[in-house]
Amino acid sequence: MKKRIAFATCVQLGLSCIEEIYRIGGNLELLITLKDEKARNKSGRIYLDTIATQHNVPLLKIDNINDSEVISSLEKYKIDWLFIIGWSQIAKKEVLETPTYGCIGMHPTLLPKGRGRASIPWAIIKGLEETGVTMFKLDEGVDTGDIIGQGVIPLHKNITATELYEKVNEMHISLISKYWNDIVENKIKLIKQNDAEATEWPGRRPEDGEIFSDMSMEEADRLVRGVTKPYPGAFYVDGDKIIRIWSAEFKKECTNIIKKIKLSDGYLIPIDYQIESRN
Repeated sequence: MKKRIAFATCVQLGLSCIEEIYRIGGNLELLITLKDEKARNKSGRIYLDTIATQHNVPLLKIDNINDSEVISSLEKYKIDWLFIIGWSQIAKKEVLETPTYGCIGMHPTLLPKGRGRASIPWAIIKGLEETGVTMFKLDEGVDTGDIIGQGVIPLHKNITATELYEKVNEMHISLISKYWNDIVENKIKLIKQNDAEATEWPGRRPEDGEIFSDMSMEEADRLVRGVTKPYPGAFYVDGDKIIRIWSAEFKKECTNIIKKIKLSDGYLIPIDYQIESRN
């Protein structure tokens, strides 16, 4: 008997997965998202009202994934698997254990490497040659559950967060398509993560995007590319103003350009930028 699936998300990565499930002929018994007023200004926040109406699927709007109404709804609809994608709140034991078989998440690194936060910026800032997306069964740890499948994303030397976010989105879709039938037919094979190979990446704040004059051109370049849209952007403090930089070029020498930022081994020349008051 095919399994009954629910899906929780409030970001585009999750909506793309839901759209792919219906595109390949799949079905969902329940959609879960944040209440409309929550995270309204969060980058990438989306709403599921339209797709819920299109497919006549119940939509539950919540404050927290661990709310009692989530538990009761999972029980009411006899959910076998719950997808939780792009959700910043950590699901606790009761939520993880309420679906018959558990919960499934995705993480935009090749786990066990890159557990934690800010996966897309860090992959660029660290200068990695490849990253990827991992579909895995959620447990009580952070990105520590058994792996269902992975997809590799090669990184070229000039890739931006904008480009990588789109590639991560495409890989989410690809993994859903690849493993959907195995999930609904209960044929997935779980692979334990090797904790000895695990690395953890910390969260990033908007203020972590500051460019300093003692940075090298390579460091500043990675930072600009790593935190450009949809992230808050890199910035340089110039007196009472902030230069918010979305893209830039870098040169060892530049005598004829007025708008430039001196670095330890050259110059940053803003291309796409905006000037803001520090106040």
